[in-house]
Amino acid sequence: MMNESAAHLSLAEVPVTADPATGQSRVNPPQIQPAVVTSKVARGCLVVNADDWGRDTVTTDRILDCIKVASVSSASAMVFMEDSERAATLACERKIDAGLHLNFTTQFSASNCPAQLREHQHQLGRYLLRHRFAQTVFHPGLMQSFEYVVAHQIDEFRRIYGTEPARLDGHHHMHLCANVLWQGLLPAGAIVRRGLFFNRTEKGLLNRLYRKLINRRLARRHRLLDFLFNLSPLEPASRLQRIYSLARDFAVELEVHPVNPDEYQYLTGGEIFCHIKDFPITASAALLRNNEQ
Repeated sequence: MMNESAAHLSLAEVPVTADPATGQSRVNPPQIQPAVVTSKVARGCLVVNADDWGRDTVTTDRILDCIKVASVSSASAMVFMEDSERAATLACERKIDAGLHLNFTTQFSASNCPAQLREHQHQLGRYLLRHRFAQTVFHPGLMQSFEYVVAHQIDEFRRIYGTEPARLDGHHHMHLCANVLWQGLLPAGAIVRRGLFFNRTEKGLLNRLYRKLINRRLARRHRLLDFLFNLSPLEPASRLQRIYSLARDFAVELEVHPVNPDEYQYLTGGEIFCHIKDFPITASAALLRNNEQ
């Protein structure tokens, strides 16, 4: 976990340099490398994580294509969705690093989802999507529903993956909503996705202060990477190059959605390896090696 002051770095301040040996871009065979992580700092790693694993067959298969070419190192798995069980079987067979993608806002589509769970999730989704600031407001009347929906998703992950979810994030980033955080519903000690990083030109002061507060709250009970970015937008190319350069000194997660055609092409067409050059993509499971040896 990084020093909080490092979050004030602007991407524009991160230098982009050519290969010191040749001065040119190099494309090496893709590889997954364990990260060395201590209890105080995790640095020098790039995790490329695909969201919505198990949402439906198209989404799962596109993520799997990216995993096969090693442009994606881990996936965030949805439960109680139409392809959740097949996705879990694939993950177990292929030893895919999968964490839990908590879902409050997209209707559960699995045939085995209990009716009572559907109703609780519907109430939460209706509230969280009511207006853009809903997730920042604690709702006392929905405490039991949040607890119920989170607990059932964790239990279902255990059932179909045969293990505890050591890494968690949220569909539409709703794992950062006020009720989940202040009720302490995420397992202590797990790796939890922090808020997206934005510099001064992208978000206002209040927005950035709120994100800083959320990250500090998370850091009290969970392990965090240093930065989180979306893969999109793909242009300008200099934006992504700065992100990859940042990963040489910090622990960076790149959130991707291969179901989107432009991201799928970028991840399966080899372009990502032109950008990262010889820097390896890290399996996020390696981040669990936290001074336990």
